[in-house]
Amino acid sequence: MIKTVVNGAAGRMGRMLVAEVLATEGLQLTGALEAPQCPFLGADAAQLAGLDACGVKITADFEEALKDADCVIDFTAAAVTRVIAPKIAEKGVAMVIGSTGLSEEDLAMLEGLATKGARIVQSPNMSVGVNLLFALCEKVAPLLGEAYDIEVVEMHHNQKKDAPSGTAEKLGQILAKARGLSYENDTRHGRKGLVGARTKNEIGMHALRGGDVVGDHTVIFATNGERVELTHKASSRQTFAKGAVRAVKFLATAQPGKYDMRQVLGI
Repeated sequence: MIKTVVNGAAGRMGRMLVAEVLATEGLQLTGALEAPQCPFLGADAAQLAGLDACGVKITADFEEALKDADCVIDFTAAAVTRVIAPKIAEKGVAMVIGSTGLSEEDLAMLEGLATKGARIVQSPNMSVGVNLLFALCEKVAPLLGEAYDIEVVEMHHNQKKDAPSGTAEKLGQILAKARGLSYENDTRHGRKGLVGARTKNEIGMHALRGGDVVGDHTVIFATNGERVELTHKASSRQTFAKGAVRAVKFLATAQPGKYDMRQVLGI
């Protein structure tokens, strides 16, 4: 059994991850971490996820939660991930990281941990469909060429704190690389006022927020006379949880290194 810890276990995504770990053959939930100020400390992680009690209590005790752990699933926030990742690696425990908003410095830190022997799967989105979208964009962008303008539109629920989403940023990075552009310099985040005609060397990026939308992402390739749209819509967070447990299983036999979900899924 792969002894698995969920960080952020009391949150919406954390509860989904707890339920998925408990439902997955070969995985055992052995820890459920939360922040010291969490009102659910001491609660049974499974009961909080709407299931029968499993005996694993939500705790802020990092050392206790990671005792004998094989892997930690972390879908919290960049500020949390950058603090706990080195501590997890130091214990020789694998990591599945789905936190969004990670900076280039954060990603470089994870790469550094991997070169020192850590086993990490990191992706802003762990669904099978989104990772297929990543692969399609990588192929379609150079195939259509610069005659097609590229716009990325994403929508999420009204409680999401970061914009654009980590998935939209990843799409932008893939598209920019495929077209020989710079994501940092050639991305246009929204438009307002007299901005002038659209240039060829830009990728439009637009973030919508409202209701309880789990996650919609559309990449638009538009030229005179036609447009091609690639869209992925997530209707449940369970798709991310299912991807996460696949990543846990992947790391159980993987060599040290930093991987993404496309490698986990073989896309």
